[in-house]
Amino acid sequence: MLIVHEVNIRGRDFFVGDIHGQHRLLLEAMRRVGFDPATDRLFSVGDLIDRGADSLACLSLASRPWFHAVRGNHEELALSALREGQDSTAWALWMINGGGWVACSGVGEVRKILNEALRHLPLAREVAIAGKRIGMIHAEPPADWSRLADADPETLVWGRTRIQRRDETPVAGVDAVVVGHTIVERPLTLGNVHYIDTGAFCTGQLTLVDARELLR
Repeated sequence: MLIVHEVNIRGRDFFVGDIHGQHRLLLEAMRRVGFDPATDRLFSVGDLIDRGADSLACLSLASRPWFHAVRGNHEELALSALREGQDSTAWALWMINGGGWVACSGVGEVRKILNEALRHLPLAREVAIAGKRIGMIHAEPPADWSRLADADPETLVWGRTRIQRRDETPVAGVDAVVVGHTIVERPLTLGNVHYIDTGAFCTGQLTLVDARELLR
């Protein structure tokens, strides 16, 4: 469920919001910060796919050595749909939520790339930054990061209770947590939880932030 990353002694670390198939926006954001894949690391809050035409290219990023994502609800939607088939309710739900790109990419190719990507998409990651620890999940963190193993996986991937209540209670057991899932007009911090999904697929604004800025 959790992958822990030691401090990056060679370069910088960045977090990026829900990409949703916006490969061009991602490349532009990386160029703006001078991202160097040989030394820098990019941590993604998930939802690499759907609602964007370049979803397959974005999903393929999961196996790159510099790219580290967690599983989002849209990866879960795709997994269920491909498992249950095109006549299923799961398939219809995926199509309603932006899965139409599969028609152009091909079901067989998408299944192959998704299965490979899922090997690199845990529910949670933790990154050491400047002597502190930043957690990352897709949607809703547990109240205590040290109890992550006891958390409901569906809540981690789909939950919105904290942001709906504007709950500013810090997550215990970690210095900060980065999430996506819920679109915000601009990056939002509640307690020590940073919401960075700025709706790239509909706003054209993809948030990419230097990890050190989250600890100031």
